[in-house]
Amino acid sequence: MTRKQKKTLRRILFAFALLVIAALLPTIWLPGPIPLLSEARDQNGCGAYALARWPLFLIPYLVIGWDVLWKAVRNIKNGQVFDENFLMSVATIGALVIGEYAEGVAVMLFYQVGELFQSVAVHRSRQSISDLMDIRPDYANVERDGQLVQVDPEEVQVDDIIVIKAGERVPLDGTVLEGASALDTAALTGESLPRDVEAGDEVISGCVNLTGLLHVKVSKPFGQSTVARILDLVENSSEKKAQAEHFITKFARYYTPVVVFAALALAVIPSLVTGQWGIWVPRALNFLVVSCPCALVISIPLSFFGGLGGASKQGILVKGSNYLEALAKAGIVVFDKTGTLTQGAFSVTAVHPEEGMEEGRLLELTALAEQFSTHPISKSIVAAWGGQPDQSRAVDVEEIAGHGVRATVDGHTVLAGNPKLMDRENIQITTSHDHSGTTIHVAVDGKYAGHLVIADRPKEGSAQALRELKEAGVRQTVMLTGDARGAAQAVAEELKLDGFYAQLLPGDKVEKVEALLQGKNPKENLVFVGDGINDAPVLSRADIGVAMGALGSDAAIEAADIVLMDDDLRKLPVAVRIARKTLAIVRQNVVFALGVKFLVLALSVPGYANMWMAVFADVGVSVIAILNASRMLRAK
Repeated sequence: MTRKQKKTLRRILFAFALLVIAALLPTIWLPGPIPLLSEARDQNGCGAYALARWPLFLIPYLVIGWDVLWKAVRNIKNGQVFDENFLMSVATIGALVIGEYAEGVAVMLFYQVGELFQSVAVHRSRQSISDLMDIRPDYANVERDGQLVQVDPEEVQVDDIIVIKAGERVPLDGTVLEGASALDTAALTGESLPRDVEAGDEVISGCVNLTGLLHVKVSKPFGQSTVARILDLVENSSEKKAQAEHFITKFARYYTPVVVFAALALAVIPSLVTGQWGIWVPRALNFLVVSCPCALVISIPLSFFGGLGGASKQGILVKGSNYLEALAKAGIVVFDKTGTLTQGAFSVTAVHPEEGMEEGRLLELTALAEQFSTHPISKSIVAAWGGQPDQSRAVDVEEIAGHGVRATVDGHTVLAGNPKLMDRENIQITTSHDHSGTTIHVAVDGKYAGHLVIADRPKEGSAQALRELKEAGVRQTVMLTGDARGAAQAVAEELKLDGFYAQLLPGDKVEKVEALLQGKNPKENLVFVGDGINDAPVLSRADIGVAMGALGSDAAIEAADIVLMDDDLRKLPVAVRIARKTLAIVRQNVVFALGVKFLVLALSVPGYANMWMAVFADVGVSVIAILNASRMLRAK
């Protein structure tokens, strides 16, 4: 609890004690049977006995309700008449005027109890998101004149060298120059397993250095760092409200004046007809207490806020409750292939030597010929060989654009490339294979020697994520890629996707998403999931854009509506489940709150509902709705 909440709790307990004393004190002063609570009036109505009691109840009433009365007066002065403070003030003052002293104080007391529940729930929800705020670094260590000086991270310039000691938070994005360590990324990604870094690796702000000493060259100013962007998004996420929140705001704007005038009509019209003011005025006051829309106005924003907080604990950054609401209606999920469903790094998956050529020798000759190329496929071949590249063993290296590489390795002429290279050199390809991926054909001294298969493998967890999306109710999963059809088909079949489109340019991807948007059901949304670097146009065009592996990716954070802070696709079905649970809780609270209120309102008119039922219909329903909304904070 905050200091303010503790103060409110003490005030509630003090007022309750005063209320008990006010109810019991006359039994000590006066002998004989004493009427209690609403029976406090004597035979002549609000007579001398009742008038003698009202100062006793006025003290606890003012103790517990002075702030509500003051807010009502202040809002009236500002032109905001019809709000919950006004309703509570009119209802409780009216109860005191007609002699319902205990009930009047109790209504205000229980209203404050409900407000305390609300405050605690909102605080817990804010705390779940403010845990993210702890990622903001307090200082950066910069070496100046041979000494380490602590400065504000905003003062550090690009290309400055900062020193990060064990236990300190990484203050800015950069590249490790010296040292090795393990970084705790849990605050950003929700991942408990530390990430090992060494010289040459990139680090992002917000992580905690667990073990070694790191010297890092700063790559971005603090205002453009990962931590600054995330904090800005979290702080502004509450501004983007869901449709349900807008509906409740408009609903309360019209609903409250209507019920106030309805209560006034209930008090005046039947009383003028029957002359029984003592019957109809209490019923109108009950009507006012019941009509307060606290449960809806409080619990629905709290549900979405809890959903945002629950998602952030899992390393899922949602830029606003409107995106959370939209994600709950996800029906089609479209994926980029490379870097999203697959690892985005090529590896040798098969080596097929011809007769007379050993597998290891074929891989060695190809790696030595490819060692000078910066192409990802060439790097993957060198990595698969595992030997130490020796530039002296390969001479006369020629890289033939669009074909491959020619080199003299250990005195042998080696050709490595695609079928076009073999055709150009009049070398017949004598074997084939059924592996998916890119094939590198190799010839030695003019004779076909075999081939290697290079493929981009699916990420660990991709198949599980797609399966869980189906279980969560996603109707269709589609993959878009610029790769060849064979490679795309192999990935699609392995991951059991519903469909795929291959050999697409970036503009083609937007066209395919447009076509899928045209064909989707009106009540479902299309989600696009990409790495955020070259998929910004598609991320922006989809109903909801989700960026994968966005640590340090400016494009992802800017273009996407939802950011998975690590590279784990399994977080996507988690986000969908959180979104759907949030929307389910919102619907539960709307139905429950309106159902109970309309029932008790209907009972108030004929007089079947007393002030205590009215208190439950307002405060009780609010507390139950708040507790229900708070379940999102415990989302697993």
